[in-house]
Amino acid sequence: MEEALNFLQWAADLGISDTPLTSTPQSDSCLGHSLFVSTFPDAGGRGLATARDIRKGELILKVPNGALMTSQNLMINDEVLSISVKKHPYLSSTQILVVALLNEVNKGKSSPWWPYLKQFPRSYDTLADFDKFEIQALQIDDAIWAAQKASLKAEAEWKEASVLMHDLKLKPQLLTLKAWLWASGSISSRTMHIPWDEAGCLCPVGDFFNYAAPGDETSNSEDQVAGKAFYLQEDSMLKSATELATDHRLIDAGYEEDVSSYCFYARRNYRKGEQVLVSYGTYTNLELLQHYGFLLTDNPNDKAFIPLESDMYSLCSWENELLYVQPDGKPSFALLSTVRFWAVPQNKRRSFIHLVYSGNRLSAHNEVAAMRWLAKKCRTTLYILPTTAEEDGKLLVILDKFQDIHQFVEIKEMPPPLASELCAFMESKDMLSEGIYVPSSVARRSIERWKLAIQWRLHYKKILCNCIAHCTEIINYINSSKDSEYQEIFVKKNKKNYTEGESSTYYYLKPTSSANAT
Repeated sequence: MEEALNFLQWAADLGISDTPLTSTPQSDSCLGHSLFVSTFPDAGGRGLATARDIRKGELILKVPNGALMTSQNLMINDEVLSISVKKHPYLSSTQILVVALLNEVNKGKSSPWWPYLKQFPRSYDTLADFDKFEIQALQIDDAIWAAQKASLKAEAEWKEASVLMHDLKLKPQLLTLKAWLWASGSISSRTMHIPWDEAGCLCPVGDFFNYAAPGDETSNSEDQVAGKAFYLQEDSMLKSATELATDHRLIDAGYEEDVSSYCFYARRNYRKGEQVLVSYGTYTNLELLQHYGFLLTDNPNDKAFIPLESDMYSLCSWENELLYVQPDGKPSFALLSTVRFWAVPQNKRRSFIHLVYSGNRLSAHNEVAAMRWLAKKCRTTLYILPTTAEEDGKLLVILDKFQDIHQFVEIKEMPPPLASELCAFMESKDMLSEGIYVPSSVARRSIERWKLAIQWRLHYKKILCNCIAHCTEIINYINSSKDSEYQEIFVKKNKKNYTEGESSTYYYLKPTSSANAT
């Protein structure tokens, strides 16, 4: 408690305040008027709660430039760091900030940032921190590749910066890859955007805010853009750049040049005692895991990517990142359009390309074929994975129980896939499988990352199950519908190229009101 109070006093001395400009700030703490530090066990842990009722758009925290931990601010106050950095122009801005952070830790209590540094976690759970077992526990190739890439990137950046760290004469423990992972995890998960440095800034007190995913109005934004690829958006044209920037500012946070401060605004109305959240941006669960070390149980921006046929990628102009399944199981606009187009016979595709981009169904036959392919691909993907969604749920319960009582369920009582995975974990951590075991701190951290991997793959499998259900519903509806429920419109761009028999199969369907209701 005393440490937290000292930190808040330190922050107040730097001018950090939750008090509106019209009020007199408190001298002993930077918080208390609008916010206070609280704990939310089921919603991010430590966070900031409201000390009073707050209205949407209200300024709730202001952190002046001088209180931001940036490479620039750190080098201004450390000539040795500044001179040393100039000798290594090949380092990225992020690498420089990581080294600068380790340099402050190296100073210990003599660092002016010491009260702030003591608030940092001792470890992180970003993908770069995952070991080989934890990476394989993700199960899905795309996720495994992302974790391996993050790990290799972190190691390569550490090796590149090692000369600079030696120049600064950092303590031996701060020269290790473990220390680098901690510092780079701090930068990845805690920095905020500033316009003059790609590495961003560390923002005392401001980094206490926990994450809120953008709502439905901003989710799947790429999908919305794809569906309007050939249309101008009048709303954006009618608003000036300043108005758009203001609209964004009023619901989150950003650096404001006119007051030389990072300003945080309420993104909605809050009642006293509620946790205040900010949005870091639109992220999938894998991206949240990669950059921040957590994921959301209900993430409207999550995506599941499934393997496509090799020739599908070249059929349309969509980028691969747009070919995904949404959390509710519906394929994205780009994925659905691609599969619909792929289901058209090759010699007839030219005449249907414009219909594909319009988003309309091409025909009942085509829609059923597309839905069947999607459902089959999801089933095949789920079938080849080592565990089912149900088994993943059971494994999470087993790990929760183990963390409570330090005792695993008898392996012989587990389904074979779970027993195999548990044995692999225990082997990777040199643990005995004799019942009761008090795990080391390393093993406890590993279990937390293992659980994150299981949670991620479980969400992925649920999305694919939702997709199967969605496709099945569409197929059943079309098969049970009478022809009179649709208006059949056959667009003959080159009528002479089709015989009467051919034209009877390929048309797109515009649902009537009854079909739209489904």
